[in-house]
Amino acid sequence: MKPMINTPKVKLGIVGVSRDCFPIELTRARLKQVMAECRALDLPVVACSVIIETEAHAVAAVAELRDKGANAAVVYLGNFGPEGPLTIFAREFGKPFMLAAAAEETATNLINGRGDAYCGMLNASINCGLRQLTPYIPQMPVGLPADVAKMAAHFVDVARVVLGVQGLKTFSFGPRPQDFYACNAPIKPLYNLGIEVMENSELDMFVLFNSVADQTRQIKAIAKDMANELGLGNQHPEKLEKLAQFELALTTFFEANLGSRQFGIFANKCWPAFEKAFGFVPCYVNSRLAGRGIPAACEVDIYGGVSEYMCQLASMHPATILDVNNTVPADMTIADLKGAARQDLFMGFHCGNTPKCCLCDGCAMKYQLIMHRLMEHDQAPNITCGTLEGTLRPGPVTVFRLQGTADCRLQSYVADGHILDVDPASFGGIGVFGIPNFGRFYRHVLIEKQFPHHCAVAFKPSGRILYDAAKLLGVPDIQAPRPAGLPYPSENPFEV
Repeated sequence: MKPMINTPKVKLGIVGVSRDCFPIELTRARLKQVMAECRALDLPVVACSVIIETEAHAVAAVAELRDKGANAAVVYLGNFGPEGPLTIFAREFGKPFMLAAAAEETATNLINGRGDAYCGMLNASINCGLRQLTPYIPQMPVGLPADVAKMAAHFVDVARVVLGVQGLKTFSFGPRPQDFYACNAPIKPLYNLGIEVMENSELDMFVLFNSVADQTRQIKAIAKDMANELGLGNQHPEKLEKLAQFELALTTFFEANLGSRQFGIFANKCWPAFEKAFGFVPCYVNSRLAGRGIPAACEVDIYGGVSEYMCQLASMHPATILDVNNTVPADMTIADLKGAARQDLFMGFHCGNTPKCCLCDGCAMKYQLIMHRLMEHDQAPNITCGTLEGTLRPGPVTVFRLQGTADCRLQSYVADGHILDVDPASFGGIGVFGIPNFGRFYRHVLIEKQFPHHCAVAFKPSGRILYDAAKLLGVPDIQAPRPAGLPYPSENPFEV
């Protein structure tokens, strides 16, 4: 796996707060212990020397953490804490922040050593509401220093996803394919998240492709790298230089057009006109870009590309986008369902856009069978060549989708499960997914809430991070599978 670019680095500032009628030394001493525990976990943290008691302290703390390069913060209530100044700090800092508080350490020191931060967290939360601030608040936000350090470790992952989305620009080429209305969603909710959107035509893409045709040295170098990556799986070597030219065109465009944004993704038209104009399918190039940290979603699915990018940031590993595609035949023998029932199984499939590091050994560059039926049914594969096909690596995964609805609302789903260790006996980039309770989830969330057929896949368990990140980004409707006995709102309770 190549090093991933296009990924924010979190530097976490930790600032202690103290109410002036409580001993400031309580916060200082407790913050020192929290920092020691964070360093033991090797977290990217810096401490703020200012303890916030007043508004002036809040302003000074913002200046110090900005000077130290912090792009996320933990506001730590070492005692009851001043809810006004601490929320002023959060507002002026303007970056993702977490609220956490100190638990009392011992029953032998509950007079001068009692901090009452359990009480202070309530007032801090109220004041966040008054100032329309959205903090990340852990499930159990009051704890001893080692507990707070573990909360901070999780928040680093959550903040990375949020910072990536807030600094993101989506590049799209072409309109959505016919009969793929599911990929067509309003872009206003993307702007609400802070994402910039740059839409281009297929003609722009063709001009871009031709504009780098004379850069033969770079094209040959990329084609050589492709050949080395594919090895024995290079079944269509005659296509490599054209694919390399396309990759060079996209990466050149990416670097030249980020503008005010730090990060970017693609969501491109990939059929049916593409093949006739370019002479290949773009899937393998999409897989290589995703492997480097630049998701390139199929079928101009902008929300799919954003979802894939969020999976990448949550897992710190290349991700992919797949169709929630087909059922698993009853006669397919599977030794271990990983806690799922047969009715919870499905196959995740796409033409060949999944990075090589996410596929089993033996994957290869082939031709797209469905497109071949449509475009070259009586000919040898030619313009439909360029997919990277193979079985998805078995192991723990998370499926995730962020979606803008027809009426411009944001909604999301997230579910943890496994890619099962079984040959899917089919074509494309494909694997058998086992997600506990997915059968009911499919009916009462994916279908009921009108989610499209694409889902993003993180190749490490990332559900907890993605759920908290979506919540911190302000997504109001986030769904996860419900266990048996807990009906969905649309579910007939007599069937549960």
